[in-house]
Amino acid sequence: MSDWRDQRPVHTPGVSAKEEILARVRTALAAPRRDAVTEAEDVPRDYQRADSKQEVSTDRGKVRDVLVQRLEDYTAVVHRTTADEVPATIAAALGSESRVIVPAGLPAAWTGSVDATVIQDDGSASPRELDAIDAVITGCHTAIALTGTIVLRGDDLGGRRAITLVPDHHIVVVEDEQVVLGVPKGIERMGTDPGAPWTMISGPSATSDIELSRVEGVHGPRRLDVVLVEPAPEPEPEAEPEPEPEREREPKRAAASTSTSTSTQDHQEKTS
Repeated sequence: MSDWRDQRPVHTPGVSAKEEILARVRTALAAPRRDAVTEAEDVPRDYQRADSKQEVSTDRGKVRDVLVQRLEDYTAVVHRTTADEVPATIAAALGSESRVIVPAGLPAAWTGSVDATVIQDDGSASPRELDAIDAVITGCHTAIALTGTIVLRGDDLGGRRAITLVPDHHIVVVEDEQVVLGVPKGIERMGTDPGAPWTMISGPSATSDIELSRVEGVHGPRRLDVVLVEPAPEPEPEAEPEPEPEREREPKRAAASTSTSTSTQDHQEKTS
């Protein structure tokens, strides 16, 4: 620790404001640091990391619950479903939308129950043409639970950025293995392809002016539906048949013994 002490600056007569500011900057740079951190190795590293205990040991169900809570705080609509129910869930989320655009790599089964016209994006649609499309359906690369952030990569599953920003309604499918707890783990996953174009979404598009009047849909979709694919529940084991109570069998044996004794007694009486 140094002996540095803050002092109120004093104006030097005959020196311009610019010269005085620069002199103070030079003096500050030359002074020793006021903390004990002097080298890169001295920087504290106790912040959350991708391999922290909280990230790797938290129950998967609890992680999904946190993601749902954050998304709903952002006014997104979350549909919790299983892999078999994804097509029906997407169709229900679309409602009466008539024209839908999807990236080239979106699984065809996901739109199997959709009544709307499905357009596969080939990169040629202009923003004006995209504005005439009702909704977009995409997959996801990563979902960060603690911040409620959906991360899209500009590939055949996440689509190019224009189709996820221009249509007014965005439906994104998030699978269980794509959900992480914290930002460090999310950044680690994104680091596998650092040159890719990434889009990070935290709820529907919204902004406020100086009077705090909220306006939605200015910088992206006004509606965001998240289809969260969870593991199917395990079937309950069948109940084993209950064994016959002993007290029901004992009287039968007692009755049989009584009958045998009576027959023996009758035989002895006849013989005598």
